[in-house]
Amino acid sequence: MQTLTVSLVQTSLFWEDKSSNLEMLSKKISGITEKTEVVILPEMFSTGFSLNPGALAETMDGPTVKWMKKIAAEKKCILTGSVIIKEAGGPEPLFFNRLIWMQPDGNYGYYDKRHLFAYGKEHESFNAGKTRLIASVKGWKIQLQICYDIRFPIWLRQSNPANPFPEAVNEKTELEYDVLIVVANWPVSRIHAWKTLLQARAIENQCFVIGVNRTGTDGNGLAYSGDSMIVGPLGEIIQVLPENEDILTLTLNKEITETTRKQFPFWKDADHFLIQS
Repeated sequence: MQTLTVSLVQTSLFWEDKSSNLEMLSKKISGITEKTEVVILPEMFSTGFSLNPGALAETMDGPTVKWMKKIAAEKKCILTGSVIIKEAGGPEPLFFNRLIWMQPDGNYGYYDKRHLFAYGKEHESFNAGKTRLIASVKGWKIQLQICYDIRFPIWLRQSNPANPFPEAVNEKTELEYDVLIVVANWPVSRIHAWKTLLQARAIENQCFVIGVNRTGTDGNGLAYSGDSMIVGPLGEIIQVLPENEDILTLTLNKEITETTRKQFPFWKDADHFLIQS
C-alpha cells in the first residue's frame, strides 16, 4: 500500500480530431508493458487546447468518456486527463475544461478547471469550476489540477491542520494530499515557468508533483516541448521527459513523503486560510 505506479503519456495531439487522438492514445496505452495503476494524459487530450467548445464539447455520456471507461477497464487502471464537456445551463449550455478521474470499475470523479487562461481568452469560451477534487487510491490522496491552475498557490495549498488549534497537532496528523497531478498544454515559450512552478508546488506542499504536458504544434501554431516530470517533496526533479513523444512509468513510495514531513515539519508553521468560491 506504500507504493503507487504511474504512467505519464507525453504525446503530440491531432488538432480537433477526436477519433485520431483516441485511436493513437489507445495504441500508446496498450503498449505500456509495465504494471501501472494510474495513466495520465495531457490537457484536452482528445482535441488539443481548442477554444471551440460549441463544435467539440461532449456530454458525460459521450464517446470520449465512454472510451475512457473502456480503456480503464481493459487496462485495469485509473485513467485521467481533461476533455471539453458541456452541461445544461438554461437557455445556453455551460462548457468546462474537465479533468476526469476514471476508475477501472467505471466509477469516476471530475474536476473543472478553476483558473481559466484569460491571456489566451479561455474565459470567453469556458466556465470556471468552483471545487477541488482530491481522489484516493490505495491510501494515497491525490490532488488533481489543470495547467494554468499551478500559477495560483493558494488554490493548491495544503490546508493547515496545525492552525488555529496547534495543541491538536501530532506526528500522525495527515495533510490533505500526497500527490499533485497537473495535466497541461503548456507552450515552449513559457516552459521555464512550467518547470519552476511544478517544483515550487512540491516544495510548499511537501508532496510528489506529476506534470504531464504535450509535445508537437497545435492548430494555432503554438509549439510544445513536453518536459513532463515527476518532482519529489523537497522539490527535487526525479525524472523529466525531453521533447520527444514518450511514456514514463515510475513507482512512487509514500514513505518518502512521510519521512520528509516528519524530518522537516514545515507544514506546522503554515498560515490558516479559507478559500471562498
